[in-house]
Amino acid sequence: MTANNIWIFVKTILDILLVWIIFYYILKNLKNNVKMLILFKGIAIIVGIKLVSDWLNLITIGLLLEFVIMWGPLALIIIFQPEIRNVLEHLGRSQLLGRHKVLTFDEREKVVYEIMEAVEQLKRARIGALIVIERDISLSDYIEKSKKIYADISNELLVSIFFPNNPLHDGGVIIQGDRITSAGAVFPTSSNPNISKRLGTRHRAGIGISEETDAIIVIVSEETGRVSIAIEGKLTYNLSLDNTKMMLIDELKPKNDILHKEEEEIEKEEENGNN
Repeated sequence: MTANNIWIFVKTILDILLVWIIFYYILKNLKNNVKMLILFKGIAIIVGIKLVSDWLNLITIGLLLEFVIMWGPLALIIIFQPEIRNVLEHLGRSQLLGRHKVLTFDEREKVVYEIMEAVEQLKRARIGALIVIERDISLSDYIEKSKKIYADISNELLVSIFFPNNPLHDGGVIIQGDRITSAGAVFPTSSNPNISKRLGTRHRAGIGISEETDAIIVIVSEETGRVSIAIEGKLTYNLSLDNTKMMLIDELKPKNDILHKEEEEIEKEEENGNN
C-alpha cells in the first residue's frame, strides 16, 4: 500500500467519523428539544410526500413541494433561530472534564450529605428550592447573571438562601464541585407540552435547564414539600429522601467509576456462567 493510498484511507475514516459526530450531537439534542423534534418530523413528512408525488407524477403538489424545499431551509433558519442558537451554545459549553470528577469519594459524600440535610429541612418546612449541580456542561452563562457566592457547601447556607425572607430565594442555587458558586440564578422554563400543568415555575425551570445541560437538578415544592430530581429533561417526581440520596450518589459518580463497576459486573456474570 502506497503513502497516497494510506492518506486517502485516513481521510475517508476522518470524513465518516466527523459525519457520525455531527449526527450524534444532532440526535442527542433532538432527544431533549421538543421543538427541534417536531421540526425534523415535519421535514420527514414533507420529503415523504415529495417522494410519493414524484412516484405518482402529481405535478401541482410536486411543484409546490419543490418551492418549499428550495426556500424552506432559509425560512427554518429564521423561524428556529433561538433553537439553533441553543444547540450551538450547548456545544460551546461542553467541557472535557466535569467539575465533580475532581472530587474524592469523601468530598462527594459530603456534598450529598449537606444537600440532603438541607432538603430534609426544606421539605419539612415546605420551603421551595431549586438546586442545580453542574456536571460536564458548564453553567457559566447562568452564573454570570446570578449573585456570586463561592462558599463551601453547607446545609445551613442552602436553607438560609431559600428562606422566604431572603431576596435570593426565588432563584436557583448553582453548585460546582463542593462549593456553592451562586444563588438567585434564573433558568429557562421548559416548553415541553407533555409536562403536567400542575407543576409550577420552579419545576418547569428545573426541567428547562436539564434539557439544555447535563446538570442534576433537585427541586423542593413550596406547596407540597415534595422532592423531585430532573435529569436530561426527565422529572422524577415525589421522591423519598432515601431515594433522592441514592439517586444523587449514583449520578455524581465519575463516569470512569461507573464503567469500572459495569466491567466488574460483566466479569462476575461470566464467572457465574462458567461455573
